[in-house]
Amino acid sequence: MSRPTTADQATVRKLNTSIVMECIRLQAPLSRAELAARTGLNRSTVSSIIDELIDRGFVHETTRQDPKIGRPGMLLQLNPEGGFAIGVEVGVDYISVILTNFVAEVLWRRRVNILPGEQQIAILEQAEEMISQAIAYGRQAGLRPLGIGVGMPGLVDAQQGKLVLAPNLKWVDMPVRLIWTRRFNLPVFVENEANCAALGELLYGVARDVQSFIYLSTGIGLGGGIIIDGRLFRGSSGYAGEVGHTTLYQGGEVCGCGRVGCWETYVSPAAMLRRTHQLLQSGMPSCLVELAGGDPQNITIETLVDAAHKNDPLALQIIHEVASHMAVGICNLINTFNPQLIVLGGYLRLTSEWLIPVIQESFQKNVLAPLRDSIQVQASAQEFDACTIGAIALVLDDIVREPLYSL
Repeated sequence: MSRPTTADQATVRKLNTSIVMECIRLQAPLSRAELAARTGLNRSTVSSIIDELIDRGFVHETTRQDPKIGRPGMLLQLNPEGGFAIGVEVGVDYISVILTNFVAEVLWRRRVNILPGEQQIAILEQAEEMISQAIAYGRQAGLRPLGIGVGMPGLVDAQQGKLVLAPNLKWVDMPVRLIWTRRFNLPVFVENEANCAALGELLYGVARDVQSFIYLSTGIGLGGGIIIDGRLFRGSSGYAGEVGHTTLYQGGEVCGCGRVGCWETYVSPAAMLRRTHQLLQSGMPSCLVELAGGDPQNITIETLVDAAHKNDPLALQIIHEVASHMAVGICNLINTFNPQLIVLGGYLRLTSEWLIPVIQESFQKNVLAPLRDSIQVQASAQEFDACTIGAIALVLDDIVREPLYSL
């Protein structure tokens, strides 16, 4: 009978360093003594780890701690100048790139629209040009590059860094990590866009103190990111969270995936605008056309929101219909996963002031009693940066887990 394996010294050191980094990230500023107390590690171990992290530029000492009993200590924080990370979102109709420092403060950003029917190679080349611009900016600022995080719509194999299927982009088997690792010679992390956004909310948004929540957003479709016990839930094959393709009703519009009845076909911006034109053609009075400069084709989700603020009956009806459809799906998710929080992002965030009351009211009828008491619904803190901030989190979180083995 073989003996159970035990962790060697290097493995223990790696784990302890990750624990210290995570504690600093979440609770800084802290002294060495406070770090030892909160992590359970002895002071000499903490001091040794901190010295190494300071040498690598990931942690720095700040102002001296306010005098208490005993000798005051220097406070420790993550070092903003520890490097820069790049977050990329390749959406169906746009590309967004941001650059942040080591504490996820945005230093540079750029967003461009993708023309309808744009070829795959042209989109990738545009994204690469934007990433190159970001890298040049970061280097000019005197920072070292840490990596690139990428959020993409559809099914993503995060382990291989590959986009498996994006129905709305009509892309299949795109080896993003392989292509961009060779192109930029940097670590590249690839994840589903909603999963990225969920990570962004967990680390830097409204869910920082929440262990189990579901992030939902609409762009072209409806995406979902599921966090359970502080970790992203990926499912057996890594494709969990495709909530937009759950069947909400029988029949309905044909979805980009080829099926009918998908949840996203009732709540996406395209569905809202389609319904808007139906009601306008029926003669329902509205200020929407006036707000759109006299051309109904210029009506956008932002126009709908502006009209709703003016108590326009058509805009309010559209948003209420979306709220009702959202409520059906959200109640099913709550009964299935029992989360503490539902976060509304993307275009859902723009209409959240009307959506949230309708969704919460539906809990009384459609959520099991023991589950409904603690559930909350909030708008995303990241607005339209949720995915790119989450892509940044992919890079920074990897360093937090293995700071002594990075770069």
